[in-house]
Amino acid sequence: MVVQMQIDLGATAEDASVVLRGLREFNEVRLGPAREQPVRIVVRNEDGHIVGGVLGHTKWEWMYVSTLWVDDALRGQGWGTKLMAAAEELARSRGCTHVSLDTFEYQARPFYEKLGYQLFGTLEGYPPGYRQFYLTKRL
Repeated sequence: MVVQMQIDLGATAEDASVVLRGLREFNEVRLGPAREQPVRIVVRNEDGHIVGGVLGHTKWEWMYVSTLWVDDALRGQGWGTKLMAAAEELARSRGCTHVSLDTFEYQARPFYEKLGYQLFGTLEGYPPGYRQFYLTKRL
């Protein structure tokens, strides 16, 4: 078999899915089915516009929160806490026992710690001049 490597900035979503599917199959042979499902919870205003939300996924009894956002006009009113509580409840309903997430230094570490998350790692200098914090919580 002759193979070659190339940088392919034009790779399609289908191309990316081949790579993801290959890794998923490799992992599932060792770990069992991931049963990956998306987490998508949104807050809408009276006009139906999204003004907040939490995104992520669940797999292998964990939930990963990739994004939590609340519009500036709603901050300090408990929406972040409500979104995280809803996400955690969804995770529990799917049999998850833990949550992991990350946040930049200038974002929300104290918020997550108030919700019971604990720091388990720090990436210095990402983004430049800052740190990225990694947190987890047992459900």
